[in-house]
Amino acid sequence: MSESAVPSAADCPVLWPVATRWEDNDHYGHVNNVTYYSYFDTAVNGWLMKSTGLDIRALPAIGVVAETSCTFLSQLSFPDDLQVGIAVERLGNTSIVYSLSIFRVDDDGLTPAAVGRFVHVYVDAVTRRPVPVPAEIRTVVEALGR
Repeated sequence: MSESAVPSAADCPVLWPVATRWEDNDHYGHVNNVTYYSYFDTAVNGWLMKSTGLDIRALPAIGVVAETSCTFLSQLSFPDDLQVGIAVERLGNTSIVYSLSIFRVDDDGLTPAAVGRFVHVYVDAVTRRPVPVPAEIRTVVEALGR
């Protein structure tokens, strides 16, 4: 899925629930743009922890965000319920590129609100030098492509 395409839930092998919070709204009454990045981060890391059964923060290699982007499609506001769609664009030796979508749960189903890109580069937890994607992470990410 490209970032400019309007996503559908069918494009996403994983849909991760995220609730908006009162504090997410800005002065204009909608979710502030920077908060969308928090939804991406929460969904990817929450899914990784649940699907691996591990506290990924305790692995010898950690995923740091090297790149992220977001295209806004429709407004969100508290108390919207959301689903963050997760797909893998590319699985490399030391990095994973995720294609992400944010959907508002409403009476019509899932309405696209944003589409984005999120790049995790894996580094040694101590030295912060690039290392291969941990096997536990690679296994669950590879399963998304099946």
